[in-house]
Amino acid sequence: MSAFAYPATFTTGSDGRVLVEFADLPRVATDGKDQREAMEEAIDALGSDLSIRLSRKEDIPSPSPVKRGQRLVPVPLWLAPTLALSLAMRSQAVSNCELARRLGVHERVVRRMLDPRHATRAEKIQAALAALGKQMTVEMRDAA
Repeated sequence: MSAFAYPATFTTGSDGRVLVEFADLPRVATDGKDQREAMEEAIDALGSDLSIRLSRKEDIPSPSPVKRGQRLVPVPLWLAPTLALSLAMRSQAVSNCELARRLGVHERVVRRMLDPRHATRAEKIQAALAALGKQMTVEMRDAA
């Protein structure tokens, strides 16, 4: 199972704003006027950074274990399926062409699935994950 949440430190500054910094993504930081807004901004900043990394075909760092004083920031739902597919393909060294062959589609279809700006239907990504022996589930639980 892969975690789709990254640990971050939420610190309140002297001005009362809440600064958010990610342990595994040193170039990502944001803030908000309170804890709620800081979390919303953190989710957005995380999604933006991971989306850029996916578009550039850069490595996606694995989330480290949560340490004392950190909170988990979830990957935005609009990005999680694309990220899951990309990580599954990379971990199995499956190329776009190979996945396209397994799915019986043209390679450009796989390219679109891996493009965070393209709104691929969830069923298509689920089928691609199944072709890799993976499945993605959504979980709802009480907020911390």
